Amino acid sequence: MNKFSIVKISDFLTSREERYKPDDSNLDGLKRLDKINFSGNIYLSEKPTKTDMIIVHSGDLVISGINVQKGAIAVYQGDEPITATIHYSSYTFDRNKIDIEYFKRFLKSPEFLKTLSEQVKGGIKTEIKPKTFLPIEIKLPNLSGQEKINKYFESFEQELSELKSELNKQEKYVSQLKQAILQEAIAGQLTAEWRTQNPMQKGDPDTDAAALLAKIKTEKQQAIADGKLKKEKPLAEIAIDEIPFSLPENWVWTNFGEVILDIEAGKSPNSLSHPAQLDKWGVIKMSAISWDVFLEDENKQLTENMPPFKDKEIKKDDFIMTRANTSELVAKSVIVGDVRDKLLLNDKTLRVRFPEFLSKKYFHNFNNGAFARSYYASVAKGSSPSMKNVTRDNIKSLLVPLPPLTEQKAIVEKVDRLMNIIDQLEQQIKHRKQLAENLMQTVLREAFE
Repeated sequence: MNKFSIVKISDFLTSREERYKPDDSNLDGLKRLDKINFSGNIYLSEKPTKTDMIIVHSGDLVISGINVQKGAIAVYQGDEPITATIHYSSYTFDRNKIDIEYFKRFLKSPEFLKTLSEQVKGGIKTEIKPKTFLPIEIKLPNLSGQEKINKYFESFEQELSELKSELNKQEKYVSQLKQAILQEAIAGQLTAEWRTQNPMQKGDPDTDAAALLAKIKTEKQQAIADGKLKKEKPLAEIAIDEIPFSLPENWVWTNFGEVILDIEAGKSPNSLSHPAQLDKWGVIKMSAISWDVFLEDENKQLTENMPPFKDKEIKKDDFIMTRANTSELVAKSVIVGDVRDKLLLNDKTLRVRFPEFLSKKYFHNFNNGAFARSYYASVAKGSSPSMKNVTRDNIKSLLVPLPPLTEQKAIVEKVDRLMNIIDQLEQQIKHRKQLAENLMQTVLREAFE
């Protein structure tokens, strides 16, 4: 049986107390610790900072004061000293008292979380700094006991790592399968059998996309004549060498701008406060449009009850898009479901209006598939992956494979059925990943209790 002693962390760790201003000459030429990820890997940066700094030396134990319990702990092994902001702390340690690998595991354990809640005011919500960290009392086995626990973990962690790797592969395959289904949908492959049972009737928009496109143009021309739409500059003809892949005989290639009525941008007022509450007006953030979900809680509330631009109110069944977002999310679309609050489009979001007879869901699936995502990536502007922009003209110029009306509905129904099956697979994988994480927490708890 392992023998435990009650010791303070300060019995085997010593903090480096020196603090430096960001412009201190002692920091000249030193790289900065950018982050420690939850696997304990250190990433460096040469970006300047305005925060006070510490110096980390080779062999030091470095701890993130914010994310220590999630695993943001590492021993710095570089040859040259580095700097870190005071949100990190750096320690030397007594190898005759502590096996640092044991201690790193302990800091991720439920036992450490319990100890924090008992001995540190604010518990894990408190940023862990040396003055609160070093006085903490813990149960510590002797070195032999620490090594035994380490060996046990090394065997278990290898098996768990292999399991997580397999689950990550499965997750990736499911994501690829989703994109493959969407690609087959927009190429007409999912509904090949459907077309044999519903042959094309020339001139019928239900089965002939060329006739459908003519019907859309007629509706737009009538809306322009009635003053409901502004006349727009015609889009360029699609050249033969621009066509990316062949379509079924009764489909046509067109531009997004040809099938929609218009694209309306939102506005953003200056008087914003907290998230919108019932019966209050709010303006959505870009984060409200996330993959296939409209997150209405992602908003900021207007300080005045009546907004200056009520015509930008978001309503059920609206097709809305981002025109500025991360490289992954720029130009993503959602179809709005029930809206609990009174919400408005902001100036980085767009509402797209379609003729009522078209399937919004077909165009939503197409817009979020790999083909459209690749196009948006090629035209989006911005110096950083964290913020890219597309214009309304970019969106209108997107090439669109247009199926006839009834086939649009058949495609949506088949995609929905397949996606429901895939969603179930995703949930199973997420459940298994959570079970694996729970198992690790159980093992940590048993080892350190």
